[in-house]
Amino acid sequence: MSGFHKLTINTITKETAKAISLSFDVPQALKDTFIFTAGQYVTLKTTINNKEVRRDYSLCSSPNSGIIKVAIKEVKDGTFSSYANANLKTGDTIEVAAPKGRFTFTPNNKTKNIVAFAAGSGITPVLSIVKCALEDETQSKVVLVYGNKTQEDAMFLGELKELKEKYNERLSIQFLYSQKDESNSIFGRIEKSTVNYVLNEHANIAFDAFYICGPESMIHTVKDSLIENNVSEDAINYELFKASKPANTTEATVASSGETKITVIVDDETTTFDMSQKQTLLEAALDKDLDAPYSCQGGICSSCLARVTEGEATMRQNNILTESEIAEGLVLTCQAHPTTPTIVIDFDDV
Repeated sequence: MSGFHKLTINTITKETAKAISLSFDVPQALKDTFIFTAGQYVTLKTTINNKEVRRDYSLCSSPNSGIIKVAIKEVKDGTFSSYANANLKTGDTIEVAAPKGRFTFTPNNKTKNIVAFAAGSGITPVLSIVKCALEDETQSKVVLVYGNKTQEDAMFLGELKELKEKYNERLSIQFLYSQKDESNSIFGRIEKSTVNYVLNEHANIAFDAFYICGPESMIHTVKDSLIENNVSEDAINYELFKASKPANTTEATVASSGETKITVIVDDETTTFDMSQKQTLLEAALDKDLDAPYSCQGGICSSCLARVTEGEATMRQNNILTESEIAEGLVLTCQAHPTTPTIVIDFDDV
């Protein structure tokens, strides 16, 4: 479940001054392992300065292409992103986990009109979703709203223009730039007025789903604006690339000094031991050298997802799971502290 596979980089493309995309050779024996759904991500693992580093990167290719391709934008003080942009080259080998993720689009051979809002590197999973919708839902209309600081910062700009030319009658793209006024674009950021403008411009289209990917503040702004426009919350899908502040923090949980007997099920193996309630469920599992899946450890990705089948736990931060999913026992183990004397968590049952 949490296993990694060594893949060789076969292509590296400089997308912007601070971003690259790279694709991997996938051996025939692993083709089925790396089948993915539009919007999913892969976890990359390598060693930098004698320390294991894991990071999640969204797949930006179409599922129909069979290509495993990700984009990596260099961020300030970013260990992996800085290393990748400066050092990776064709022929290098990186460990890659099988695709996963919940921010997905699945075609169903019906007309399914969608609107996608992306800011910065949030375009990566959205690009995969847009491609899939255009390729597989042949009567669907797609509206993409894509914001960046400047045109030079916009990843996949050439590819998006090619898609626009190919699917001109079905694809509409609205570019926004916050630091430079460009022709055929809006000057500013994606905000409430942007959502209202886009919905008014396409008022003749009945949209079935909305996808949002970018910073937390942008996601909340777009989501709230859509709801104000009578969009059902069930139709809104979002993925966070970086949380701006902790959410749903429970000091009592974090500060608890009690002990819990925890049973961890991962890869069909069961291990029971005692842990401090000051620890997260993931920290406790990793301390016992269990091969629990994880990546960001910040409550942003869903790599460490597990199900609590006995006992209870409280998450200090949750930007991903819905109330119904929490009610079903799902937790982000990197954020979850046990609150009962015993607890059973199952990484396989998700």
